Amino acid sequence: MLFFKGGNMNKFLSSWQAFALGSAFFAGLTAIFGKIGVSKMNSDFATFIRTVVILFVIALIVTIRNEWKFTGIPKVSLLFLVLSAVATGFSWLCYYHALKLGPASRVAPIDKLSVVFVMIFATIFLKEAFTWKVALGGLLVTAGAICLAF
Repeated sequence: MLFFKGGNMNKFLSSWQAFALGSAFFAGLTAIFGKIGVSKMNSDFATFIRTVVILFVIALIVTIRNEWKFTGIPKVSLLFLVLSAVATGFSWLCYYHALKLGPASRVAPIDKLSVVFVMIFATIFLKEAFTWKVALGGLLVTAGAICLAF
């Protein structure tokens, strides 16, 4: 590719940035597919169907990669994964209900305010640095979400 010389493309494809970009891309598709899927049905049941499909897809991936290992999971890791799952469930229920009620192009930007919440929570709970870049980025994300949503 034009922007990647030598082995830089392989390095990029194995970086956290590449996976974060993939996450954003698939989240974008999620909004469009979800809006179409939820348009003629109950949003909670639509979220359930989505969750069951995700369960099967991830189970297939874990099976193919032979990653089923239930021993040695630290209790604190398990606790926080359960809490994360509960938060994800509530997030999805809210998101799909919002998609049912509003346009995807306006729901998604508000949902992306999660970036700002992550910045705040990471500073408070993970003791990550709150720099001027983080503050400016958070303000720009917030301004963009407000601009697009209203």
